[in-house]
Amino acid sequence: MRKQNADGFILVAVLWIIAALATLATIFSVYVINTATAFTVHDERLQAEGCARAAIELAVYQLIANPPGAQQGAQQSMPTRGRFVFRVGNAQVTTDFNSETARIDLNAAPKELLAGLFAALGAAPNDAQAYADRIIAWRSPPSANIADNEASNYRAAGVIYAPRGSQFPHTGELGLVLGIPDLMVERALPFLTVYSGRPQINILDAAPQVIAALPGMAPARLQAVLAARNAAPQDAQALVESLGAAQALATTQGGKSVRVTARIAFDSGQRMTTEVVIFLTDNGTEPYRILTWRDDIDDAQTDARATR
Repeated sequence: MRKQNADGFILVAVLWIIAALATLATIFSVYVINTATAFTVHDERLQAEGCARAAIELAVYQLIANPPGAQQGAQQSMPTRGRFVFRVGNAQVTTDFNSETARIDLNAAPKELLAGLFAALGAAPNDAQAYADRIIAWRSPPSANIADNEASNYRAAGVIYAPRGSQFPHTGELGLVLGIPDLMVERALPFLTVYSGRPQINILDAAPQVIAALPGMAPARLQAVLAARNAAPQDAQALVESLGAAQALATTQGGKSVRVTARIAFDSGQRMTTEVVIFLTDNGTEPYRILTWRDDIDDAQTDARATR
């Protein structure tokens, strides 16, 4: 009887040991899978930077190279926008490039254009004018002969900083301007730049919201302008003339600052987007300089794989 009890105890102990080993094996397998996933994601992020660099180089080539069939010595206008798709290894890259003149320059745009943008984005007319005034005050150096009333407004509001009194270094600084709601800042940022350097906007490439910011751009006129742009984009002069008094703030020319957006899709399902603003130089050894670089990584697919 005692021998049977001892045998039963040994059997239970062996079963517990087997269960513990199985649990450890399961934990280790999960660890190995997660580690492999993490290394895969890290590897893809390294690949994404290489893909983005390739997209920039190809965009610059399309911007500065002579088009096929161009006559020797003929002056060719540089394209202001473009799109192309290419594949590198296990990733497909969709690239768009647009001149920054398609956006409103925070440092160069006049008050009516700034106010028009906020109005087009849903602000009340009086509020839109007030937001534009604040932007002008932020970027303008204080006068030596006039008391700095704008700085006193910031002190009265309880903030610990004053207006910059010079140009915006980055569009994100718009969020520091007193009196502009965060929602309006968020809505406006996709249509703003600090790299155009021009008071005009390129109406051939500008988003409808940007064209709507032009003075006197009622909904009916906006629809007519957009329809004319789609129907005959090559007739730039007629398009400008259709703007009436607003044509002083319109152009069809690009600039040397270009925004390149590379959307990278890996076969694994991970998506990454790189948005870069470059400045085209006249230096043959350095055809461009990078002004800003921003990466957005979609980890939804990564999280899904890690929880399987």
